[in-house]
Amino acid sequence: MKISTNSRTDLFVHISLVVALVVALFLGFFFLYLPFTTNHGQSITVPDLTGMSTQQLEDYLDERNLRYEVVDCTFVVGQKPLTVIRQNPKSGLRVKEDRKIYVYITALTAPNVKMPQLVDRTKRSAEAELMRLGLRLGEIRYVPDPAQNSVMEQLFNGKPIKPGTLIPQGSIIVLEVGDGIGNTEFDVPDVVGKTLEEALFVLKGSNLAKPLIQYVDDPSKPPGTVTRQNPEAGAGNKIHVGDIVDLWVVGGQPDTQPEQQNE
Repeated sequence: MKISTNSRTDLFVHISLVVALVVALFLGFFFLYLPFTTNHGQSITVPDLTGMSTQQLEDYLDERNLRYEVVDCTFVVGQKPLTVIRQNPKSGLRVKEDRKIYVYITALTAPNVKMPQLVDRTKRSAEAELMRLGLRLGEIRYVPDPAQNSVMEQLFNGKPIKPGTLIPQGSIIVLEVGDGIGNTEFDVPDVVGKTLEEALFVLKGSNLAKPLIQYVDDPSKPPGTVTRQNPEAGAGNKIHVGDIVDLWVVGGQPDTQPEQQNE
């Protein structure tokens, strides 16, 4: 085919056609041919895999032209075993087809941990220690004891458990905790007629609080003698652990050294 170049206009026209053809081929190659052959620009939204079991992952991701790989396996208290707890890339991101999703799953079995010593610790301290070791706090049972919020006993499967015993992580521990007062009633001890020292010994032995003492004058009784108490003993009067008994005492503290007689 012979191109006519009889005039300068014809030459420019032909040059323009050649340039347009080259540009068309260039654009077609990069914007049509390459995207068609390489799936350029095609992307998939990463689904949320959290809570999905490993049995579900294979088919679920295969349907979406994605793959997965388990990166780590960790025991998590309260989570079903062999389920996804974390993923990378995160859900909602756009990725190319056949992209590999890295997943973190829960372990099938729980590791063993040593049971800590919780008795005599405060309830708050015991709760923090259980959480640190991956153990779960079950029921808190309040028992009569003046040591308020102090752990009296630690139980596993309904029985006391010794410190150092190996148990699975995630096990439930029940605590018996002192209520600070006690719910057991008993007869009011009778300390009238006793010395203050004797009365204090009796009250302390009954797990009663330190009494309120009022000093009175009574020449008929030795100093330091308890002449009255509230609540009174007898008549069916009851008292709880940790309660307070008011005492009326003659004069003051009893003499600790008897007065020596002159020879």
